[in-house]
Amino acid sequence: MIIARAPVRVSFLGGATDYPEFFQKHGGAVLGTAIDKYAFIAVSERFGEIFDEQIRIAYSRVEQVGSVDDIEHLPFRECLRRCGVTENVEVNYFANLPAFTGLGSSSTFVATLLQALYAYKGVFVHGMDLAYETIDMERKVLKESVGCQDQVFAAMGGFNLIEFRGERDIVVNRLPLSPGRVLEFQEHLMMFFTGIKRRAEEVVKKQIKRMDLNEERLKRMLMMVDDGYKILTGNKAIEEFGNLLHQSWCEKRSLESTITNSEIDNMYNAGMEAGAIGGKLLGAGGGGFILFFVPPERKQAVRERLKNYYELKFNINAPGSQIILNQ
Repeated sequence: MIIARAPVRVSFLGGATDYPEFFQKHGGAVLGTAIDKYAFIAVSERFGEIFDEQIRIAYSRVEQVGSVDDIEHLPFRECLRRCGVTENVEVNYFANLPAFTGLGSSSTFVATLLQALYAYKGVFVHGMDLAYETIDMERKVLKESVGCQDQVFAAMGGFNLIEFRGERDIVVNRLPLSPGRVLEFQEHLMMFFTGIKRRAEEVVKKQIKRMDLNEERLKRMLMMVDDGYKILTGNKAIEEFGNLLHQSWCEKRSLESTITNSEIDNMYNAGMEAGAIGGKLLGAGGGGFILFFVPPERKQAVRERLKNYYELKFNINAPGSQIILNQ
């Protein structure tokens, strides 16, 4: 049996500049972190001579089929094909968090599945090779309108500034922070679930269509990545990062009308009124989690104001995709 896991991510600055439609012309960069919430894939042998079907896959539903061609779940079907696992196999997926919540879970799922299936075949794919493989699978095989940051965070983990120079030219820069600075940053973060799940695909397609119209705004968002890096790695007060988050959110919410709505705006405004310095909606938009940057002494006030929303406790700088069982 093989069990693999990979983390989801929180993107602070530079989101939307990780799409090839933008970074191949202007360059792109994202500042973000993997967090300690994971997707898991377990792969084991299945004795097709005994069972009625050779292949069993389990996710939110169960499929038992005689051939890879009969699998309805597109990512499962295509990843099994790519990795050459076409018979006598059982694959189970489970995760700490549901899909469609703005944390990059779809790419994390594909990265974990590819690593687990390759390991099952005796091929170990790690680091950026896994990230590039996942990007290729999602964009070219599954034909999904995705950026390129989620796959990198899933594969590499860490607290990073990621530069996008080309689809096969991505550079991961670990933030050179002391443990004390990381802890100080962590203590300013809060995350709440809006209660809205949505497929990022539709929101992203609309943003991509407006890429040329939003070019200057995206360039400003890109410059904020460097500003955020300097705040975190320099001697500036950590609170300045919260102000930058707020500026970035103001830019992002103007990219396309479906990124936010009245419920999200009311929730964000409530957090700010209760004491947050800044924040943002995570992911492409339309729902999912809202991140707030809050001085520790004001956290309880924010928590009380948003008591009707689920607060997710998490840790930053989580490790990347790995095989956690091989026997």
